This record gives sequence, C-alpha cells and structure tokens, in this order.
Amino acid sequence: MQKNDLKPQITSIINGDEEAVKKMQAICDLLQDKLPTYNWVGFYMAHETEPRLHLWCQAGEPTDHVVIPFGKGICGQVAVSNQNFVVDDVKAQDNYIACSIYVKSEVVIPLFKDGKNIGQIDIDSNTVAAFDESDERFLEWVNEQVATIL
Repeated sequence: MQKNDLKPQITSIINGDEEAVKKMQAICDLLQDKLPTYNWVGFYMAHETEPRLHLWCQAGEPTDHVVIPFGKGICGQVAVSNQNFVVDDVKAQDNYIACSIYVKSEVVIPLFKDGKNIGQIDIDSNTVAAFDESDERFLEWVNEQVATIL
C-alpha cells in the first residue's frame, strides 16, 4: 500500500468521535499494519513543564522507553532541534537509544501546534535506510492532522 493511499483513512480517524489519544493510537495501528517498513510507530509528547517526552501511544513491540529526556536519543534530539531526523543506520548514531535489536533505521518528525514543538511521531524499521523524503512529507502531513485534535 502507498502512503498517500492512507490519507483518507487517517482523515476519517481524525474526524471520528473518539478522544485524541485513541485517534492517535488508531493512526499508529494503521501505519504499522499497512506500511511494511513501519515496524514500530509511536507518538511521544512533550511534558508541559519539564524537558522530557512521554510515550502516549504506540504500535509494535512494547518499549521500556516511555519517558525520554530532551537531548537523549533521536527523539530527544528532535525535541531540541525542532527538525526532522532520518537515520539510515542506527548503529552509526552515537546518541541512539536502542529499543529493539531488530531496529535498523528510524525517522522522527516533530509535531507542531501553534508553532510550538509539542511532540513527535517516531517510526522504527527493521530495514536499513527504510525512509526517504516521501516518508518525511507524509509524516509531516500526519502530524498536521494530529495537531488539529490536540
């Protein structure tokens, strides 16, 4: 399935009656189920007063990394830089937090609300160099949709 083919389903989830976290979980489940290189999908959201991220929802193997300090790992770096981060080979990253021995690449896209970085979508893949610019654009769009419900 192509990423853009999922947009109507994501729009339907966003427009549903469930609370925001349930919609975000449904998006995680959809992406992890329909995109073969998206082996783990999660939303980390920034704490309101402390410099750390909290895992709100995820699809894929459970992780022990439910709280990540700003600056630590790829997610923590995105919380500070406010920039997309694509990692083709996680073994080449010094500041990588290993969630699974199977993860080979990762993409993290910040989620902005009213110009403020309030969280991010994090995707892990068991394939080296699984992500490209089309993933970045698609996940930016996903985050724009999610921002409307937060």
